[in-house]
Amino acid sequence: MALETAFAPDAGARFVAELQRIWNQGNAALPVDHRLPGPAQRSLLKSMRVGEDVLPGDALVLATSGTTGAPKGVTLTHDAIAASAASSSSRLQVDPQTDRWLACLPLAHIGGLGVVLRASWSGTPVDVHPGFDAQTVDASSATLVSLVPAVLARIDTTRFRTILLGGSAIPADRPTNTVATYGMTETGGGIYYERAALDAVEIRAGDSGEIEVRGPMLFRSYRSPVPGDVLGEDPRGEDRWFGTGDLGSFDDGVLQVSGRAGDLIVTGGENVWPGPVEAILRRHGAVADVAVIGRPDATWGQRVVAVVEVVEGTEAPLREELREMVAAELPVFCAPKAVEVVTSLPRTALGKIRRVVL
Repeated sequence: MALETAFAPDAGARFVAELQRIWNQGNAALPVDHRLPGPAQRSLLKSMRVGEDVLPGDALVLATSGTTGAPKGVTLTHDAIAASAASSSSRLQVDPQTDRWLACLPLAHIGGLGVVLRASWSGTPVDVHPGFDAQTVDASSATLVSLVPAVLARIDTTRFRTILLGGSAIPADRPTNTVATYGMTETGGGIYYERAALDAVEIRAGDSGEIEVRGPMLFRSYRSPVPGDVLGEDPRGEDRWFGTGDLGSFDDGVLQVSGRAGDLIVTGGENVWPGPVEAILRRHGAVADVAVIGRPDATWGQRVVAVVEVVEGTEAPLREELREMVAAELPVFCAPKAVEVVTSLPRTALGKIRRVVL
């Protein structure tokens, strides 16, 4: 048994067939985004050690960037995939006789691939699109879809029974048929839907505030970059809890995710989470999108900086404008001390801002 590549081509259905072929041969698949330039593809295949052995039961190795931006190979087993699909399908009350999934997010990532995996496990029909296109999404007969918040305004959301929403910046005024999810590649996708964990999932906030999870859908290990090392290091402790790297807490039993531990800005001894500040700044008419980060500062330790993507045809907002907006709703130390204007913010294939690049 070995690791094979499965390219996510323009015709999404062909990718699904290729995935099934790899599994029928007893191998594991590394989904590769066809949009990656040639050098990036070759680097990925080398770092994931394509062609080398995998362990019995391994189904997928998904490349994901860690806090350093370096790709890590997340190994998911067939059992983990089945556990994730079963819990998700049960929570959504999926009926293979009346429901139909639409997969229109990149299939090389768990957000898009998870739709195909759920549909396959439950025997639910699925339409696989090569990517997101608002017109074809609106024309689909699917009842279930997984999307990112940025595309909600571009489609008729009322035509779906349920829309799973993942990623960052989930709006508070979203449609009532949306389900906000929390999860990551290491958890096989979403494990917390709205106000409750999925069946068989345990979630806790550790002593340090880090969110820890346990359940049968967790990945087996990271695929080590060391040649010949198939197992890699098991990231879970003896009690099988996995530290997600996210910080959060429970408020009246409901999980509140503050953000990645590395995203926290400490300025003058005060803690600033980017999310609430970004939510305010996005309301400015000239701000298409924004990332709030911390830059080193000799006096404050870190200074709060807003990296702004400006709406086309508008002038960049003044620093004082943005500071006043934030200070009207949050403590003044949360207000950005500097504004940097960029043509576009670095994003993942699912549209999530890559803070590590900034």
